[in-house]
Amino acid sequence: MIPHVTEWALEMLDPGDLRPAPPPDVPIALSRARRPSADVSRALYAVVGARVCWTDRFGWTHDDWRAWVDRPELGVWLALADGTLAGFFEIEAQPGGDTEIHLVGLTPEFVGAGNGGHLVTECVRRAWERGRTWAEHTGPAARVWLRTSTLDHPNALANYRRRGFRVASETTFAKTVPDPRYAPWPLPHDPRAARVPADRSEQELIP
Repeated sequence: MIPHVTEWALEMLDPGDLRPAPPPDVPIALSRARRPSADVSRALYAVVGARVCWTDRFGWTHDDWRAWVDRPELGVWLALADGTLAGFFEIEAQPGGDTEIHLVGLTPEFVGAGNGGHLVTECVRRAWERGRTWAEHTGPAARVWLRTSTLDHPNALANYRRRGFRVASETTFAKTVPDPRYAPWPLPHDPRAARVPADRSEQELIP
């Protein structure tokens, strides 16, 4: 049990509010997954998220994952750099023009090299393309939003705000967080052990 988890809902109401990050030193290519895969999405969730306490989906069955990804309103993009999977993001077209960024993050080999801000920039751009280049049946985006918390990378909130997001709400609550080391990837330490408060400088992002 982590007694004090602060969660923020952040929003962007106009595509012109996006403040792009500088391009990374190594070019990153993005490709939308046009064939949904429960197995790939589950693997990405673990390898990207275990180090920063993405645990909410640990209890999902294969059927849960398949039902989640196999929907026309959900888009998943893969990021490739140097011929290697560098990260991914997941966006959902919701009713009324709301477009939620559920997940965005880097694989461990690409953390700490200035890639996080760029990945968020490209993710937001695609969120605003909803109804045109993906989820064509849902209509245009009117609002792009996401959630982040003190369980995320300590610089996640600052990175989002630098990209142009504004805090829409803030809540603090207790949360039971299972051991992220149940994921089938080795971790150097238990990421629940010491949570660093979010600072206001931009370093890197894995939410």
